[in-house]
Amino acid sequence: MKRKVRILILCKTYPSPSAKYAETSCVAGMDEDGNLIRLYPVPFRLVTGDQQFSKWQWIEALIERSPADRRPESHKIGVDSICAGKILPAGDWHERRLWMDRLVVYESFDALEEARVDSNVTLGLIKPLRITALRIQKSASEKWTTEEIEKLESLQRQPSLFKEQERASIKRLEKVPFDFHYVYECLVKGEVKSRTHKIVDWEASQLYRNVYRKHGAEGWEAPFRHKLETELPARDLMLLMGTIHRFPGQWLIVSLIYPPMRQREDSHQISLF
Repeated sequence: MKRKVRILILCKTYPSPSAKYAETSCVAGMDEDGNLIRLYPVPFRLVTGDQQFSKWQWIEALIERSPADRRPESHKIGVDSICAGKILPAGDWHERRLWMDRLVVYESFDALEEARVDSNVTLGLIKPLRITALRIQKSASEKWTTEEIEKLESLQRQPSLFKEQERASIKRLEKVPFDFHYVYECLVKGEVKSRTHKIVDWEASQLYRNVYRKHGAEGWEAPFRHKLETELPARDLMLLMGTIHRFPGQWLIVSLIYPPMRQREDSHQISLF
């Protein structure tokens, strides 16, 4: 059953080749009641004009439960029904915090996994105790396979789907030749536990592309690491985690949420002496 809903976008994963949609992203956000919603698949780069949207933007659209996906947060979206709305400004975290405070934040990955086993939660925020490392390793394949290239180009060859100028503007998706993993610690029943999960956030992949273009093959890694190892962990970093449809017990970091640290209450108190 279709329903119209307002969704604040919190996540866009880097696109991957798709036989049906050429390329797809997983998009996730929250509704006005504080429920997380997964929208998949979304052929995001093929969405044009006023219906494109960004992270921290409200959209209104028709959605319905995905019959082929048992994850309770998963919905199909009517791309043609998307109405992009207000963007919450980057420099002002006050309004963003007001909405984020409506979400459940798990104190550890173990607590999130327990919620998956007990209540079929497959999308959730965790607040790690600390980030201990960023692992960067070469992908299994540094270039798209022949099959993946066929997927990426198949729909663009169908003239009925796109106007000529739209087909010309859709360039082949760039392959990011590295995998990025956060190693982080959480406090579980008084014991510090370490976990490692892959980052598939579009922002992280876009950061790689930007620093690679600016600094080249020899110089991209240092600014990339500085952002993810130093800048973001110095903020109130939270990890939006999501499971893989085909592998329900396997989690990925689908988005990095990094508001500034909250002010301590005592920092506002005026000393009497």
